[in-house]
Amino acid sequence: MTLRSTAASTLALAAALLAFAGPVLAQSPAQSGPSYLPYDARRGVFSFAAGLEASLPAVVQVTTLGQSRGPSSDADDPKPYASGSGVIVDAAQGILITNNHVVENGRKFTVDLTDGRLFDAVLVGADKATDIAVLKIVPDGRPLNLKQVQTVDSDTLRTGDLAFAVGYPLGLDQTLTMGVISGLNRSGLGDAVEDYIQTDAAVNSGNSGGPLLDSRGRLIGINTSILSGGMGGGNDGIAFAVPTRIMLYVADQLRAHGEVKRGETGAIFASLTAERAREMRLGIVRGAVVADVAPGSPAERAGLRDDDVVTRIQGRPVANAGSVNATVGVAAPGSSLNVVYLRAGHEATTALTVAAPVEGAIHIGADRVLAYGATLRDLDGEVQVVAVEGGSAAAQGELIAGDIITSVGGAPVADARAAAEALRGSAGATAIEGRRNGDTVTVNLEIPLTA
Repeated sequence: MTLRSTAASTLALAAALLAFAGPVLAQSPAQSGPSYLPYDARRGVFSFAAGLEASLPAVVQVTTLGQSRGPSSDADDPKPYASGSGVIVDAAQGILITNNHVVENGRKFTVDLTDGRLFDAVLVGADKATDIAVLKIVPDGRPLNLKQVQTVDSDTLRTGDLAFAVGYPLGLDQTLTMGVISGLNRSGLGDAVEDYIQTDAAVNSGNSGGPLLDSRGRLIGINTSILSGGMGGGNDGIAFAVPTRIMLYVADQLRAHGEVKRGETGAIFASLTAERAREMRLGIVRGAVVADVAPGSPAERAGLRDDDVVTRIQGRPVANAGSVNATVGVAAPGSSLNVVYLRAGHEATTALTVAAPVEGAIHIGADRVLAYGATLRDLDGEVQVVAVEGGSAAAQGELIAGDIITSVGGAPVADARAAAEALRGSAGATAIEGRRNGDTVTVNLEIPLTA
């Protein structure tokens, strides 16, 4: 390309930009509509500051303090060991949202505001399944004068919307980054209750628990994790946020009960893979396969059977098991969910009731055992985990499908029934030993004292 043709291309691009910007320049920020970029006429620049600035004082830094392991004389004093971000959602009550993994195992919490003030905070409750935690700022006699964000329904979002991540990454002061919503309803990253917003707004260590905002500064999600291919684990343009649809339900439950009271359906779902789709002669590769149905459960009453493939739930497309777990995980006990599924290639619909949890979380059947959300079967003379329900005690204890269980609470188990009886006689944190991909593993299952 010659210098002359480069100059001509540049002039053509400039003319196109001017043609687009012309009507924008004539607009005041108050007149800006959806067809225009926000323009600050006083400074002569395009800017989203007017919409975002009111929300920034609500974004705080959260520091978690825990037990010191040092040899000093003040070893009993809690020391900072984790730091993240948070966002105030109720200024009157001093309530803020952050991530569970930011506050996990903490003894004390402090909150830094943008105006330089520092307050202690107490943990209202945390939910590992959604990675959401609620803190309450403790008044110390000074006027709080807090700011809060406006929250918007995340179901109104569209791929391509602008998104802004705010937090305190990598030891820096409050930082704002911009991107777009890269995708919606992301799940399948683990066994948790997942229905993430994906964005390419830069998110790094320290952003956890901070807000994802729309272009008007309204809260649409809580930044929780990233995917990184780099050695340093930094931003690669793939970040995930818990949508407000899930966050609001969890936060309300934590404020009301200190925990999330989830219902159950009696069905355990596995993600439909390409290999499984070929085996089942399906023309789709997205859905959730019914891996197990408990006898007498709402799922059985709804007519669901093993190997049914759920394709939609509550009108939402199902990408994998995480999509179903996310919907069931934020459905109040007693509610009814509309389910569309495939059986032998034919589509059908049913109403699936979310029931209150039944006391006693172990069910022993003829060929399987359901224990705290994990389905165990005897396969080739071993006790194998064949499915794990998202958000269950088994999932939170980090059992995964494919694990081989060899002992429970230090006692060897010969079959699935023996494993169930060992779990039935346990309470509190119970060590489960086994094998995973040939390696020896130990996981701790938190068994309720009332089970």
